[in-house]
Amino acid sequence: MSVTSRARRSAPPGEPRTIGWLYAAPALLVYGAFLLYPLIRAAQISLYDWDGLTVGTWAGLDNYRQVAQDDGLRSAFGHALVLMVFFAGVPLVLGLALAAVLNRAKVRGLAFFRTVVFLPQVIAMVVVAVAWRRIYAPDGSLNDLLSAVGLGDLGRAWLGDYALALPAVGLIGTWFETGLVTVLMLAGMGRVDRQLYEAARLDGAGPVREFFAITLPAVRGEISVALTLTVIAALKTFDLVYVTTKGGPGNETSVPSYEVYHQAFEVGAVGLACAIGVTLTVVIFAISFVITRLVERGDA
Repeated sequence: MSVTSRARRSAPPGEPRTIGWLYAAPALLVYGAFLLYPLIRAAQISLYDWDGLTVGTWAGLDNYRQVAQDDGLRSAFGHALVLMVFFAGVPLVLGLALAAVLNRAKVRGLAFFRTVVFLPQVIAMVVVAVAWRRIYAPDGSLNDLLSAVGLGDLGRAWLGDYALALPAVGLIGTWFETGLVTVLMLAGMGRVDRQLYEAARLDGAGPVREFFAITLPAVRGEISVALTLTVIAALKTFDLVYVTTKGGPGNETSVPSYEVYHQAFEVGAVGLACAIGVTLTVVIFAISFVITRLVERGDA
C-alpha cells in the first residue's frame, strides 16, 4: 500500500476538502438556483422602472424612495407590524400559559390535545381563509352567535369595517399560530428536570414563581424558534389577506406581500414590486437576527 493511500485512509471524514464540497454541491446548486439567483435578480430589477413587458429604464434607488415615501406602501409595512402582535405576541402568551397549565396539571390525553391544537397548522391557509371569511360574513356564524346571546347590535360585516378589518384578519393568525407555539412550549417544558420543581416547592415557591424562575428560562430556545417562525409568517402572509380582504376596505389590511402582487400583476410596476420584496426580505432578516441575538445574550 502506498504512502498516499495510507495517508488518505487515516484522514478524518470529509478530507480532502474537495470530497466534502462534492457532497454539498447538489444542495448548493439547488439553493443557488431557486433562492440566491431569484433574490439577486429581484434586487437587479428593483433598480429599473419596468412594466414587465417593454424594455426597462434605469431608475436607480427611485423605487426604494417610493417605498419609503408612499403613504400606502408605508401603511402596508405598518399593518405587517400590527399583524406581528396577533401572529407572534398573542400566540406566545397564550401558548406559554396553556403549556404551563397542561405541563403542571399532567392532563390525561395530552397527546390528543397536542394533535387538536396543532391541527390548524396542517390545513392550507387558503382553506382557513375561506372558512373564516364565512364566519366573519354579515350572515356568518359570528353574527349569529352574537344574536343568540343578545348582542346582535354588535354584529357587522367584520372584514368590511375600516377599524376592525385588520384585527379580524390578525385574530385568524392568532388562531392559526397558537397551536404551533403551544406544542413547541410543551416540548421544551417536558425536558425540564422535575426535581427543580420539587426543590422550588420545598422552598415555598408557588406556581407563578415556579413559572418565572424555572419554566420560562428553560424554554428560552423554544421561544426563539416560535418567535422567529411566527414573526416571519406575519411578515410574509399573502394568501390570508388575498382571500379574505384583498387589502381592503380601502388599503386597511394591505401588507407588503400583497403589495408585491398588486404592484407587479395589477399595476404593472414590476421594479417597484421587486423593491418592496427586497425591503421586506431585509426587514425579515433584521428581525430574525435581533431575536436570535437577544436569545443568545440571555443564554450567555
